[in-house]
Amino acid sequence: MVGRKRLGRQFGWLWAAYAVSTFGTWLAFDAFALVAILVLHAGPTQVSVLAAAGLAVGAAVAVPLGPWVEFRRKRPVMIAMDVTRFVALMSVPAAYALGLLGFVQLLVVSVVVGAADIAFNAASGANLKALVRPEDLLVANGRFESTTWTATVLGPPVGTAAIGLFGPAMTIVANAVSYLLSAAAIRAIGGSEPRPVRTGTHGARLRPGDLLEGWRYILTHPTLRPLFFNTVLVNGLILATSPLLAVLMLGDLGFAPWQYGLAFGLPCVGGIIGSRLSRRLVARFGRHKVMLTAGTLRACWPLGLALIRPGVVGLVLVMAVELGLITCMGVFNPVFVTYRLDQTATDRIARTLSAWSVTSKVTIAAMTGLWGLLAGITGPRTAIAIAGLLILITPLLLPRRDHAPHHGRDLDRSKM
Repeated sequence: MVGRKRLGRQFGWLWAAYAVSTFGTWLAFDAFALVAILVLHAGPTQVSVLAAAGLAVGAAVAVPLGPWVEFRRKRPVMIAMDVTRFVALMSVPAAYALGLLGFVQLLVVSVVVGAADIAFNAASGANLKALVRPEDLLVANGRFESTTWTATVLGPPVGTAAIGLFGPAMTIVANAVSYLLSAAAIRAIGGSEPRPVRTGTHGARLRPGDLLEGWRYILTHPTLRPLFFNTVLVNGLILATSPLLAVLMLGDLGFAPWQYGLAFGLPCVGGIIGSRLSRRLVARFGRHKVMLTAGTLRACWPLGLALIRPGVVGLVLVMAVELGLITCMGVFNPVFVTYRLDQTATDRIARTLSAWSVTSKVTIAAMTGLWGLLAGITGPRTAIAIAGLLILITPLLLPRRDHAPHHGRDLDRSKM
C-alpha cells in the first residue's frame, strides 16, 4: 500500500498556484465563445475562428518564448505570465462594462493568453523538476492530474450557473483573479532560485538556432520522439471531434444540453481515479509498462463514440466510453509527464516543453478545422469514426523500450 507522501512547503505553494488557476480556467470554460455569442451575436464561423486562431496564433507568438524562458529564473517568469493573463482577461469585462467590447479584442486577448499559457507551462515544468526530488516527480504530477480532473468536474457547472446569475463576463473576471492568486502563491514559495548560466561564446544572447532547439532535441531523442508524435496526434484527434460530437448529440440525436453536460462531466471522475492509481500501478508494474499499457488502452475508446444512438442507451454509451477514455488518460498523463521530465536535460526543459506545447496547439487548431470540413462532406458520425480508427494506430508510436536518461550526454554537448 502506497501512503500519502509529503513533498514540502514549497511544493504546497506551487500546487496551490496550479489548483487555483486550473479551477479558474475550468470555471470560465468556453467563456469567450459564450461572450461572442450572447454579447456580440457572433455566428458559428466567428466562434470557430476565435477558437482556432487563439490556439494557432498564440502558439506562433510563443515560439521565441521557450528559449527566452530557458535562460531566466523560472518563478519570476511564471509570475509575469500570470500577471499578463490577469491584465489581458480583465480588459474584456472592463470593455464590456463600458460598451466597447468587440470581436477583435476577444481575438487579441485569446492570442495573448494562449502565448502566456505556453510560456508559463514551460517555466513551470522546469521549476517543478528543480523543486521536487526525481523520485517524487510522479507523486507531484499525479496530484496535478487529479486537480485538473476535479476542476473539470466542478468548474463548468459552477461557471454556467454564475453566467446565469451574474452575466457572461463574470466567469472571465473569476478566471483573471485566479491568475492573480496563482502569482501570489508562486511568490510565497520563497527560497533562492539560481539564475541559469549559459556557456559558450554567445553568453546570454538569444541565438536564431535557439528557436528550433526544442524541436531538435525532441526529434533526435530515441524516447521523446515517438512520445511526441503519439501525444500530439491523440490529443489532436480527440479534441478535433469534440465540436462534431456536440453537433451530433445536440442536433441530430436531440439530447438536451443538461444531458450533454452530464455525459462529459460525470466521467471526469475517472480522471481523478486514474491519477490516484498511477503511482500504485508504477510501483507494482514499472513505469514503462504502465505508460505503454495505459497509452494503448486510451486509444481503444474514441471509436465507440461513432456508435451513439438517441435516448438513455445512447447517453449511457457516451458516459461509458468517456469514463474508460478519461480513466486511462488519468493513469497515462502523470506517468508520461514525469517520464518526459526525466528524459529531458535540465538545460533544455523550457525549450522542449514550449516546442511540445506549440506543436500540440497548432495541431489541435489545424485538425479541428480539417475535421470540420470532413464532417461537412461525410457527416459528423463518419468523421468521428475516421478519427477513432486513426487513433487506433497511435499506440505504435509509443516507445517499445525504457531508455535511461541522457542528461549527461546533453549537458556535455551544451558545453561544446
